[in-house]
Amino acid sequence: MIKKLFTFALCLLPWFINNLFPVDYSYYDKIKLPFFAPPQLFYPIAWTIIYILIAITIYYVINSYSMKNIPIHYKITLLVNYLFNQSYTLVFFGLKNPFLGFVSCLGTFLSTLFLYEETTLLHNKISKLLYFYIALSLFATILSLSIYVLNI
Repeated sequence: MIKKLFTFALCLLPWFINNLFPVDYSYYDKIKLPFFAPPQLFYPIAWTIIYILIAITIYYVINSYSMKNIPIHYKITLLVNYLFNQSYTLVFFGLKNPFLGFVSCLGTFLSTLFLYEETTLLHNKISKLLYFYIALSLFATILSLSIYVLNI
């Protein structure tokens, strides 16, 4: 049981690394936002849920295959998705760059589609947990593009 919890924690914790870097979250309040921008409280709740769902899918893949038998395509897709996902906070809030924030969101959305496909090939049933991630990353991409256009 402890080994399973430890494995799950190893799948979950990396998704919160971007929270360790100091950034100016008040920047969000200083820029023009579209009418459909949710309140700031929405983001930590939604992304925490998504990170838990992602970790569950990774956990099931790891437990279904030995690490060396997990296809390289899945590993690369997961890594690319992770890097795009984690880059958003640093480029949007850290660099205060809405354009790079949009690029990061777009990369996250596109790589999430690939991650869903790769996960489906390995564990069809568990891949459905990524639906919310796909939906939120699409919403974030649209929101980010709108923020960029409003703040040019």
